[in-house]
Amino acid sequence: MEGIRLLISSLHKVLHKVLHKVLHKLILYGELVMFSHSVFSLSFTVLATLVASRGIPKTKNVVLILLAFLGGRTCANALNRVVDRNYDGMNERTASRHIPGGSISVLEALVLAALSFLILCLAAFLLDPLCVALLPLAGFLFIAYSFTKRFTWLCHFILGVTCAGASVGAWIALRGRFEWPIFILAAANSLWVMGFDVVYAIQDMEFDRSARLKSIPARFGSAFARLFSSGSHALAIVALLMFAYITGLGWVFYVACVLAGLFLLTASILIHIDYRKYATFAAYSVNKLVSILLVIGISIDILILSTRPVWLPLNEFLALLGETIL
Repeated sequence: MEGIRLLISSLHKVLHKVLHKVLHKLILYGELVMFSHSVFSLSFTVLATLVASRGIPKTKNVVLILLAFLGGRTCANALNRVVDRNYDGMNERTASRHIPGGSISVLEALVLAALSFLILCLAAFLLDPLCVALLPLAGFLFIAYSFTKRFTWLCHFILGVTCAGASVGAWIALRGRFEWPIFILAAANSLWVMGFDVVYAIQDMEFDRSARLKSIPARFGSAFARLFSSGSHALAIVALLMFAYITGLGWVFYVACVLAGLFLLTASILIHIDYRKYATFAAYSVNKLVSILLVIGISIDILILSTRPVWLPLNEFLALLGETIL
């Protein structure tokens, strides 16, 4: 009996150590791809899903869209960390990141990226043929955007377009085709991402210049970058309001958009006061609140108040708009 007890105790200790290591590794992987920041693009994916469904979407579709979103985002961020590992190691602010810091190997990150892309492919296959057809484009953007800082200060725009692919993908998964309202939402998504990415890049402005990397702050300076960010966020709110109007969303979502605009305005004022102190707050903390606001607004509008989005074909909408103006 004593031998059995010792065996069980030893197995328990081994299992505990193994589970601890696995959990620790999972946490590191989550930090590597900034899993906690998933809320940024998820809000626009939720918007696209609920509006494209014109009501409550099927549980199966929600699960698959979520898997596709997480797979795509994880793949893109893991690849970005691999591509930027040498620059991260040279930059004092990012030198402790997982790959240059040695806590995660390049091979581990690549395997994580490959498995994540496989999840995206599987989800796309189960959703819609057009989603499958667009997978090569998604893969290209995941890889290409990580290299754009080497060549152009438009890297922020490429990142915005890449992130907006999640909302476009969700729409196509449910509608089976491109429709003009999703391009308005995608524009809002892109402009919003551009705005906070430019603010975040201010922190690395001097390093980017010394390393000959391209960004709006490095090319035009922090003052212009802050103005650009504010303008980008203002246009994002305009695009969101346009999307709400053309799809017939209710007043709750309009309120959410206005509140989101006020949060972004506050962030803009703070970075103009002291961008060194408030850059991270303006780039991440405020935008997490904006994301949550948008999700709450669209959820109340469609799931509780039973608003049913509807939109006209583009030519009919333009004709009606022309008659209204005239």
